[in-house]
Amino acid sequence: MATKSLKARNEALGTVNKQMEILNGGIFASGELPYFRDKIAESGQAPLRPGKLEILQINVGYMCNQVCEHCHVDAGPDRKEIMTRETMKQCLEVIRNTGAHTLDLTGGAPEMNPDFRWFVEEASKAGIQDFIVRSNLTIIRANKKYYDLPEFFAKYNVHVVSSMPHWTRGKTDKQRGDGVFDKSIRALQELNRVGYGMPDSPLKLDLVYNPSGAYLPGDQAAMERDFKKALMEDFGISFHSLFAITNLPIARFLDYLIASENYEDYMTALVDAYNPEAVKSVMCTNTISVSWDGWLYDCDFNQMLGLKVASKVKHIKDYNEAVLQDRNIIISQHCYGCTAGAGSSCQGTVT
Repeated sequence: MATKSLKARNEALGTVNKQMEILNGGIFASGELPYFRDKIAESGQAPLRPGKLEILQINVGYMCNQVCEHCHVDAGPDRKEIMTRETMKQCLEVIRNTGAHTLDLTGGAPEMNPDFRWFVEEASKAGIQDFIVRSNLTIIRANKKYYDLPEFFAKYNVHVVSSMPHWTRGKTDKQRGDGVFDKSIRALQELNRVGYGMPDSPLKLDLVYNPSGAYLPGDQAAMERDFKKALMEDFGISFHSLFAITNLPIARFLDYLIASENYEDYMTALVDAYNPEAVKSVMCTNTISVSWDGWLYDCDFNQMLGLKVASKVKHIKDYNEAVLQDRNIIISQHCYGCTAGAGSSCQGTVT
């Protein structure tokens, strides 16, 4: 397992330009595989346009206590990009006035932002219906200052969406690092202790599964049953839902695909599994993604590729929902990851 981000190691794929060069070249430039824009045109869905805004997804920083091999954010302890309180205040102003009903805080490990708790407290006053925090779980056990996060989340009725690659130690630690599984189990037990994930509990606890290799996730419902059975039998852990998310060919997963000589086969698998029905519900049609420095993107994946929204309004300080709605969504070949098979987004299967 790497201990530093691609950016810190000065790897070529630590830059968005190199990633975009790969995604736009090779088997796509040669015509062996169709560009995503041509694929959605075939199914009469071009250009891709936003629908009603429902989710405001805010990345409060790329700093993380883990360096996972599949991470599309290229997050890690060495990433110092952190949202300031000033930018958070601009986000709060938008939250108070937007039509979005869901606030989705992500990272890195969002809890590592020094103003994280202040932001949660202030945002909770804004009337958001579903307040999501995407946690890697291990942060809860990383340092004593985080031990009370389960109680803090419960106080503000935060919907916790947690990364959990597998119900076994070997597969989890392979993807996320030695010791991650045991810390994740302890964190889940702590969340259960305060009521998260329990049957009929309003404290929502969902898990996220990403494949550990160059293949698409299996059936989400079947995996959820397997996860629930294993985690309950082995550790007494309960949770509500499992989201199966396809790994997109970005940052460290793209690096893995190239290093393992799986890139062309994986992209072919994504294209072959293209499902036009999944296009109707991809996250970019109901979400605006905000970066740590306030720039606006169609989705979290576009943010990581530096593809800002195609609008006169590009920063949170200038936010205008009506203007933003009148735009085409920026697409590239990574979008095949959200439209393969049953499709997937930040909320798992979309069809």
